[in-house]
Amino acid sequence: MLQIFGITAPIFILIGIGFLSSRASLVSREQVAGLGKFVITFALPALVIKALVERPLDQVFDAVYLLAYGLGSLLVFCLGLLFSRLVRKDTLTGSALSALGMSVSNSGFIGYPIVVMALGAPAAAALALGMLVENLLMIPLALAIAELGHQNGSSARAAVLETFKRLVRNPIIIAISLGLALAVLEVRLPTIAMKVVEMLAMASAPVALFVIGGSLNGLKVGGLLKDVAQLSLGKLLLHPLAVLLCFTLLPPVDPVMKVAGVLFACSPMMSIYPILGQRYGLEGRCAAALVVATVLAFITISFFLGVLA
Repeated sequence: MLQIFGITAPIFILIGIGFLSSRASLVSREQVAGLGKFVITFALPALVIKALVERPLDQVFDAVYLLAYGLGSLLVFCLGLLFSRLVRKDTLTGSALSALGMSVSNSGFIGYPIVVMALGAPAAAALALGMLVENLLMIPLALAIAELGHQNGSSARAAVLETFKRLVRNPIIIAISLGLALAVLEVRLPTIAMKVVEMLAMASAPVALFVIGGSLNGLKVGGLLKDVAQLSLGKLLLHPLAVLLCFTLLPPVDPVMKVAGVLFACSPMMSIYPILGQRYGLEGRCAAALVVATVLAFITISFFLGVLA
């Protein structure tokens, strides 16, 4: 328990620094928004490229693991999308962002440290496979639906075309495409270029957490309780249970990898989740859900560790 707290405590400290900095007017809302754009435009794409080119795909490829983790995540995404849209009557964009928060984990900054602590070396392979699912399936799917819902008043054809144009200009999608191409072709970036990518990638976690804290200043949580409850329960309970179910129904996989997949699914939503929501004016909802889910994840991760590890 103390080891897990040692991992999550710095996360809350960085969020707290961002909140107090905004509260004390050391940074303005415009500056916080600018930092968020830096993460989404430069730091996060660098992290994606780094994750995809660091190791050859054939060294970590596991079809059953990919299928189980991908199907479990996709199942929760669809349930979250339908629940938000049909039951809670949210917009298509809001529903897509809610579904994303329920089905994509903070694999790099919370999941990986916990899994490597619990299982050792297999954590690296599980991280790479999970990043493929998240970056090639879940995030593009959510962004596509969110952009489609963002095209108010357009015909279906015009909305699809505009969505496609926005997606091909999206820094995350560009980074996924570039990183995958480099990995498939086994092309190594020049040393200087790779160093720049690594430096930008290192900035993504602390800056994103600072932005989350800054976004929380002035946030009224009272009207967000239902959103926070849906996202937290969906991410911390439904997602790992769905992944565990898929591992159970599909052909056997290495038991250690099975535990790794469930533990990654136990992690709260990715730290740049509020920054993705910022584009659609939903950063408040996303930030509140992220903070609550990260707090509660200490309990749920400890539970699944005790049951599975």
